[in-house]
Amino acid sequence: MLRACPTELFDAYIFDMDGTIYLGDDLLPGAKRLIEGLRTLGKPVRFLSNNPTKDPELYVHKLEKLGIPTPIDEIANTVVTTVRWLKANHPEAVVFPISEEPLKKALRETDIRMSENPEEIDIVIASYDRTFEYRKLQIAFDAIWYYKRAFLITTNPDHYCPFPGGRGEPDAAAIVGAIVGCTGTELVANMGKPEAIMLSAAIDGLDVDPHRCIMVGDRLMTDIGMAIKTDMYSCLVLTGDSTLEEAEALDASEQPTFVLDRIDHLIPDDIRAQWGWSDEDE
Repeated sequence: MLRACPTELFDAYIFDMDGTIYLGDDLLPGAKRLIEGLRTLGKPVRFLSNNPTKDPELYVHKLEKLGIPTPIDEIANTVVTTVRWLKANHPEAVVFPISEEPLKKALRETDIRMSENPEEIDIVIASYDRTFEYRKLQIAFDAIWYYKRAFLITTNPDHYCPFPGGRGEPDAAAIVGAIVGCTGTELVANMGKPEAIMLSAAIDGLDVDPHRCIMVGDRLMTDIGMAIKTDMYSCLVLTGDSTLEEAEALDASEQPTFVLDRIDHLIPDDIRAQWGWSDEDE
């Protein structure tokens, strides 16, 4: 039942990228013609990522290089959602981003003040940061525990970032864990999937019913989790992180609507036949 292909079209299609559209630097089978086919059908397409180490422009360049030209307003990641949340909820806050340059650049461009002085930090942002060091942990500790003025948010809840070939590296959850471990604080907000803030960023400006949209991704916890939280249709593609066995082991309420081996099977069989598609073609 989980492997059944969709028999209908949806109002909008929201895609994770790495592990779903491409893996590393390689386009996954069927991805290019799927996106082209959906656009031919007039269906809105949006791309999401929990990766805060890249700004949206980098995704534009990557997708174009892979043969899927995409305007920047069709892409949202946790750099976008974090800045949007801060501007909407804490525009005057002083923040300490434990992050890489893309998030810091976006904060500067939107006039959100940053500081490494624990006495004036209001919000500590834990992110995917490959330059994390004890000095940064001490600043966060002092701002939250010693001065008791700052609270903690994160760009994304991912435990690790997967690499092609099965390797990976620690992601934002490792930074959150270090800060929570020494301060005893609680995480106040998450800016990435599976939270609804990512769906809001994805469909912003689209006149669509979220319940008639579908989220497509390779991770049960984040991609499928967001769809379930927001009452969307969901599709797990078996080209990245999560497996069919993991999906089948979940309670029915936590399972994806569909599970596919190939992403282009999102197009119903009758349309695929009309277009003359076969799995051997791409």
